[in-house]
Order: sequence, then structure tokens, then C-alpha cells
Amino acid sequence: MEVAGGDLPHPLLAVVCCFPCHVSEHVGSFNLAMAHSTSIQYDPVAEIGGGAYGTVYKARDIESGQFVALKSVHVRTDQNGLPVSTVREVALLKRLEQFDHPNVVRLMDVCATKGANQETKVTLVFEHVDQDLKTYLEKAPAPGLSPDRIKDLMKQLLCGLAFLHSNRVMHRDLKPENILVTSQGQVKLADFGLARIYSCHMALTPVVVTLWYRPPEVLLQSSYATPVDIWSTGCIFAEMFRRKPLFCGESEMDQLGKIFEVIGLPPEEEWPTDVTLSRKNFPTLTARPITDFVPEINEHGAQLLLKMLTFDPLKRISALNALEHEYFRDEATSTQTKS
Repeated sequence: MEVAGGDLPHPLLAVVCCFPCHVSEHVGSFNLAMAHSTSIQYDPVAEIGGGAYGTVYKARDIESGQFVALKSVHVRTDQNGLPVSTVREVALLKRLEQFDHPNVVRLMDVCATKGANQETKVTLVFEHVDQDLKTYLEKAPAPGLSPDRIKDLMKQLLCGLAFLHSNRVMHRDLKPENILVTSQGQVKLADFGLARIYSCHMALTPVVVTLWYRPPEVLLQSSYATPVDIWSTGCIFAEMFRRKPLFCGESEMDQLGKIFEVIGLPPEEEWPTDVTLSRKNFPTLTARPITDFVPEINEHGAQLLLKMLTFDPLKRISALNALEHEYFRDEATSTQTKS
């Protein structure tokens, strides 16, 4: 929730731009001495979020008057500056900026200020969007979004995801809270590719992270790639119809159990070999019709949803192929409508 502007403890947040647009040319650790080259100031207007990664502020660019979102994380540094992994991740995000994809939140600046105890506060400056998908769904009058509106949101979401994946960016934490929806109904993915930037901070901070959108391979601590985002997208797809999450586990084991209650226990040959948790820890369950859990979805939508909620990530549909699915070719949605 937003707080009233002016109630913030610091009237002016000054951050120092340390990653120019050509940051992708950097191959080593970023030298903090460069952080003194350009100073850009932002005036915080309201605190608009917070959580595992720190506080998020809505702020005004002093120079342009434009509203932005400021997200900061503290990164451990050494005598050479920021870790190579952080610089590489930021370089990739800055490179995506030049494409200006309509379904991806634009990273406008990356800034840093040196702190105490060999820490640097890295501040990511994004375009500001007032509403996330969670809020958008909550605000929709009963009985919820129409099938056509859900289809449009899904198409935009998958377009943004296909763009990220084509540029070798995994989101890794896709959920309604970091899918933004503008006042014109445009979907924009936020917080993509930031998990590795935040990882060193996360190791030092006790956090509670939702498991509800995580795929089986992540819950099992197996290796993973871009299909993780497709699973999360499937969970969100179902939630648009249900107006509540599909899988609400309280632990990794509980989450897996709830998943298997829907899709069934996968066969032994599909169980990953690089995990310690045995398939024998779970009861033998057969798949139930997805319409038992998402009754409002039409036939083609149900088919697409199942392709997204496929246990084996290698068999899971890609974002590009999902966009070619019959669900998006339907001239009209099912007669089961929500007006």
C-alpha cells in the first residue's frame, strides 16, 4: 500500500549512477571509483512495496519530473568493487533496455552508493506502473475477468516472456505481484533476471518467499532453465479464472503434494536423478481433470494450461509455442463467459 508522500524519513534520496549504457562492455568487477562520475537525484513520493529484497519507493526524477520505481539491494564488495556476477546481470538488463519491449518494464538506470562493512547499495531505477496483476484481479468486479480479457492478458504475458527467454533471461520468480498492468490494460513484466543480483543479499537475510508459483524442479532443488517461468505462468493463468492461487503449499513437500493432487505423481522415468528427495516419499496419485480446479476455462485453454503444468520441464511448452496454441486462435471464447 502507498503511504502519504512527505511521510518518508528522508526527503531526498540521492543515488549515483554507476552503470552507463555501454556497461555490457565491462568484463571484470566494477570499480567503485567510477561511481562518482554522474549524480542523479530522485525525490521519494511514497513507499509502494517491500519484502525479501528490501523496500520499493515510488519517486520523482528531479530533472524530468517523471515517476520511477526505486528498488535497492545491498551487495557485498571487495577491494575490486562489485562482484562480476552482479555486473554481468546488470549489463544484460541494460542491454534489454534498447529493445523497449512493450511487455517488459524498462530499466532506466542502475545506481550505486558505497556503504559500510564492504557493502554497496545497488539501486535499480525502473519505469513506474501503479498496479500489479494481483491488485488488478482483486479490483475486478464479480464474477471476475471475462475470458477474452484473460486471453489478452495471457498473450501479453507470454509475449514479454518470449522476449526475455530469447535474450537468455530467466525471470525465476514470476507471480502476480511482479506482473504489472497499466491503466490502459498493458501487461509489463517486472523484476526479471534479478534473482542472481539479489542472491548474495538473500543469503544474509531471513526471508519468507512464496512457493505457490514454483515449479517441481525448483522445489526438488534440481537443475532448471527457462521452463521454470512457463510453470509459473500456468499457475497465474489458472488464478485469473479462479481468482485465487492454484497451489497453496506451506512447505516444499506440501507444495509438491498439492501439485501431484492435480497433475498426478509423475512416472519414475521422469523423476529427476540429481535430487535427494525420492519419488517414494509421495503417494501414488493419478491426474484429475484440470476443469475440476479451473471450471470456467474452455477446452483449448485447458489444453494449454496442461502443457504449461507439465512435470518434465523438457516436455513443457515454450513461450513462443504457447503463443501459437489454438487457444489464441479461437475466434470466440467458450460460451462459459464472465461478463
